[in-house]
Order: sequence, then C-alpha cells, then structure tokens
Amino acid sequence: MFPKTLVTTAAASVVAVTALAAALVAAPVAAQGVIKIGEINSYKAQPAFLEPYRKGMELAVEQVNAAGGVNGKKLELVIRDDNANPGEAVRAAEELVSRERVDVLTGSFLSHIGLALTDFAKQKKFFFLAAEPLTDKITWENGNRYTFRLRPSTYMQVAMLVPDAVKLNKKRWALVYPNYEYGQSAAATFKQLMKAAQPDIEFVAEQAPPLGKVDAGSVVQALADSKPDAIFNVLFAADLSRFVREGNTRGLFKDREVVSLLTGEPEYLDPLKSETPDGWLVTGYPWYGIDTPEHKAFLDAYQKRFDDYPRLGTIVGYSAIKSLAAGLAKAGSADTEKMIAAFRGLEVETPFGKIHYRPQDHQSTMGGYVGRTKNDGGKGVMVDYRYVDGADVQPSDEVVAKLRSAGN
Repeated sequence: MFPKTLVTTAAASVVAVTALAAALVAAPVAAQGVIKIGEINSYKAQPAFLEPYRKGMELAVEQVNAAGGVNGKKLELVIRDDNANPGEAVRAAEELVSRERVDVLTGSFLSHIGLALTDFAKQKKFFFLAAEPLTDKITWENGNRYTFRLRPSTYMQVAMLVPDAVKLNKKRWALVYPNYEYGQSAAATFKQLMKAAQPDIEFVAEQAPPLGKVDAGSVVQALADSKPDAIFNVLFAADLSRFVREGNTRGLFKDREVVSLLTGEPEYLDPLKSETPDGWLVTGYPWYGIDTPEHKAFLDAYQKRFDDYPRLGTIVGYSAIKSLAAGLAKAGSADTEKMIAAFRGLEVETPFGKIHYRPQDHQSTMGGYVGRTKNDGGKGVMVDYRYVDGADVQPSDEVVAKLRSAGN
C-alpha cells in the first residue's frame, strides 16, 4: 500500500501532465485559428459572372494564406447561394452570422439583393463589403456605416460612357434596360447626365423588360418604330444575347450608334461570338491587352492556377478578398467598429492598380475600361479602350452629402 502523500503527489502529477498535454495540443489550434468570411451570391442564377468571381476569390485566399494569412490567422470562405432572392439572401446572412459565426460578410450580385444585405448589415450592426451590386443606393440613399462597396456604382459606370456619348452628337435616343433597380437607375442617370451635357437631347422610346425574360422581338420592333438616332442599352447576360440576335436580324443597329453598359465584359461579350456587333461604345474588361505590371502578375497567377483566362467577375472576387485582407490587417482584428475605421480611406492593391475606399460614402475608387466592340473573325473583343479611374467619375462631395442617408 502506497503512502497517502505519494498517491496525492502522483495524482497531481498526472493532472499536471494531462493539462500540459492539452495545452500543447490546443496551442497550435489557437495559433492557427481562422478568419471566416461569409459570402452570399446568386451562383445558380448568374453563373457566367459568378463562377469566374468565385475562382478569383479562391486565388486571393490562397495567396493571402500562403503569405501567412492575416494577423496570424488563415482566411476561410463560407459560401451560400441566395437563389437570386432577397429573402433567401437575408436568411443566409442570418445563418452565417448566428450559426457559422463568420467574422465579416461580403458578396451579392443583383442590386435588390445587395440592398437587402445592406439593410441586414445596418440592423445587425455587422460589417458587409458589397462586392458587385451596382445600385447607387448602397452607398448613397440606403447607405450605412456598416456597408462598403467595391465595384464601380451605376452612376460611375454611366458617367464613364457619357463624355463619348455626348461626342456622338445624336439627338434622338431610345433606351432599353432590365426592369429592376440597376436598370432603372442606369437609365435615369444616363438621361440626367446627357440632358445636362446636351440640353436639346430627346428620349423617344424606353423599353424595360423583366430581368431574364426579354421578349426580344417586340422590344426590338418598338425601338425601331421610334426611329432613334442612337440607343442606350443596359441589358446583360442572356437578355443581351437575345437582344443582339434579334436586333441584327431586324437591322436595328444598322447606321445607329449604340452605347451599352457592361457589354465589353467577357462574361457577356464572349457568348455573342459571330453575332458580336461592331462599334458599340461599351464598358468592359479587355484582359488580353492590359499591360500594367499589376495586371500581368495577376493574369499569370490566374492562368497558372486555373488554365483559363479571367473575366471581370474574377477581378471583382479577387479584389474583394484582397480588400478584406487589407482591412483586417489594418484593423488588427475583425471587430466591426475597427473594420469600419480601417476601411475608411483604406488603400488596396488590385489588378487594376491601387484603389481606396472613400470615407464620405464608403465607395471604392475602382475604375473600368471604356472602348468599342469589334467582331474579330467571329469573336467579340474590345478595341480603342482606355481605363477610367473611378475617382474621376464621382459627384461632388456636396452632392454625395445630400444623397447619403442622414444615419451615417
């Protein structure tokens, strides 16, 4: 029989060893903790843009983690599909925040879904980086201190095209746009900016088909009947393809200038193939001709990783993760208030060069490319393009202050 003191000492030693072993096991886990990024998007509804977008995010996460992560922690994506429904997007956000315990939220593509998540961020006081949705309301009328936006807004994209549209010196314009927030805002901004620059302009027709359900024949006929000198188009994805096909068939574009948002993006230009119209004035992404050092480095890394060429969605997804990583590093944590402080004025290196997030409205200064379409042997490309800095297509601070919600 062992003495009582010996038994007690032995037991204590076992407890101490066990505790030490547990600590040694737990220590690496704590040191290798992750920062969870909750991401919500319309992957099933908009695959042409969002599959490349997801690859861009994945590449950025891999690069950040390979370099040691952020604040000693690795980034981890937790992705949800919103099925192009604002209600489902909000439910996904709630699940990511409450059950998955994500540190920040990002994502969204369609403008009305971006607005729903913007409101969620406000209600829950949770940091949200709107990566892609273009509606101006995200950073202006419905803006809040918890929401920032990466992609150039609707106003910015339209403003990139207006100087060239004015130079066309066309008086009678027809407009066609998808009948939801983005399309409505784009049409309203185009009319506003063109009227200011060219007071004698006339808008002779407007067609606003439901998103994803364009009756191209009737739309093209209605536009042709108005006998416009030029057309402003906001349709994209499958709606754009149907519109172009029917317009080509019926001669709508013959001897008419067309100014078209987003059409130069590979997601929407590539599917047109031999139907690509020549000479449209567009915003887009001529990945094959951008020779800046930052874009070349990105392009090489992307092609090596995926054996494919990037689309504009790739740039947005990649830059969203790079923005979050820069913000987290500057903040020193994922605390919402620290992230807000870090993002105001945050500078980020992207494939399009350095951008920053404006303190006055939380909009980034990412810009875009403006050029003309060309049917190059049955493949659509952009030619005569130039980069427009997002900082150069913003309203004055006084106008922004009036537009921005009083709660910010």
